[in-house]
Amino acid sequence: MWPRGDSRPDSRQAAVIDVGSNSVRLVIYRLDGRAIWTVYNEKALAGLGRDLPSTGRLSPDGVEVALTAIRRFRALLDGWKAEDVTAAATAAVREAADGPAFLKRVREETGLIVRLLTGDEEARYAAMGVIAGQPDAQGVVGDLGGSSLELIRLGASGADDGATLPLGPFALGAPRPLDPDRTAKLIEAALTPHANRFATRHFHAVGGAWRNLALFQMELADYPLHVAHQYEMSRADALSVSRLVARQSRASLERMQGLSKKRIETLPYSAVVLEALIEALGVERITISAFGVREGLLLEAMAPDVRSRDPLIEGCEALTAARGVPSELGGALEAWLTPAFEKLSPVFGARDPVLLAAASRLADLGARLHPDHRADLAFEQVLRAPIAGMNHPERAFLASVAFSRHTSATTPPEAEAVSRVIGAERRQRARALGAAVRLGCDLSGRNPRLLEKSSLTIQGDRLTLTAAAGWTDMLLGDQTAKRAQTLASALKLKLELG
Repeated sequence: MWPRGDSRPDSRQAAVIDVGSNSVRLVIYRLDGRAIWTVYNEKALAGLGRDLPSTGRLSPDGVEVALTAIRRFRALLDGWKAEDVTAAATAAVREAADGPAFLKRVREETGLIVRLLTGDEEARYAAMGVIAGQPDAQGVVGDLGGSSLELIRLGASGADDGATLPLGPFALGAPRPLDPDRTAKLIEAALTPHANRFATRHFHAVGGAWRNLALFQMELADYPLHVAHQYEMSRADALSVSRLVARQSRASLERMQGLSKKRIETLPYSAVVLEALIEALGVERITISAFGVREGLLLEAMAPDVRSRDPLIEGCEALTAARGVPSELGGALEAWLTPAFEKLSPVFGARDPVLLAAASRLADLGARLHPDHRADLAFEQVLRAPIAGMNHPERAFLASVAFSRHTSATTPPEAEAVSRVIGAERRQRARALGAAVRLGCDLSGRNPRLLEKSSLTIQGDRLTLTAAAGWTDMLLGDQTAKRAQTLASALKLKLELG
């Protein structure tokens, strides 16, 4: 848990107990406004839905494993306010004849009242989870659980049209070895009536099995940034990895680096479902979302004004504020830098102002780190921080900005990885933005109010740094000139101080 003394006024903790068809999980979150942080995550692979296709009932062994896990979770949450704990169950409990009896046992043995989500609710919350991690997401969300697949279209107003299909691995035959022909027929029969309804070029994949497939594809491609959230696969890459996994024996899968050994029984089924979806819906791009139903429940519970904020900016501010740095500095830097940087050609299109705002909030991420190592440590932290609202190129860009904010060196750690994720133009802009943040911090002594006494502008081929009347002493000193010249050089402009 983060220190209470560093808390923002809108910070709180929340817990979600997720009773799924395959796993039962407790996740404890830190909510800093719109930013969602996982601070504790524990799961038990109960396999509640394992016997559902053959018996219509929950797995007896799975029931006991699930109840044991939920009793432990309840103990971990002792003393929590009821409104800060959400417990929800999905497809297996919903469809099982003994689902109500299971929920009654949970209530009697733990005191927890578990909300049973309908298929439509499960689909909607999965889509809201994707939006929690990527507010501008468009296309179709697919959430693959142990027993079902939820599909929902994202419209202009968020989650729109949805459906629940019996295409989870357990519903298709797991844990039995995959029968490709039989499974393909089952998937085709379930998907065909919905193919036109959910046709899309962009598919957002939710669920642990598909995340594992993506991590495996990263291994195959030697992809340098092992962060599942917002990882993108082309149609060809996703089809290739899906077909590879679906066609391997169990022994072969167990030998493959990067595949979860706990999912060996269900991964081939999950791979076949993804392959069929890509073909049936005309998918061209797949984005992995680490957010799903749990985060969707959290997003819905937020006040409307909080829900409308940008998770990237909020996350960057929270990451720095946790170290006791005044939160006013980030907003002041953003206001100070915007007049100059809005004159430059965008490198991320309409996202440039958001990234500048986020970079400004990361200005003093290294404030309490050793000065000899600040740049490298800030880079590493941003590159892998669990902050939502950015794709992988934006993540590499902000990490490079954080590096350049603390050093004039031009080569960050993992330079080859950065080069593969962002091109030369974006790398150069990151160096410039980092240098600009460094200039603003040093010019003002990290005092937000002093930034208002100076201005940074670009006119033609000149970068001009000026001070308000009576404040020209701010511009004195070799360090100020050095920082300003570094920025001018990064932008390939001539410097004027006055």
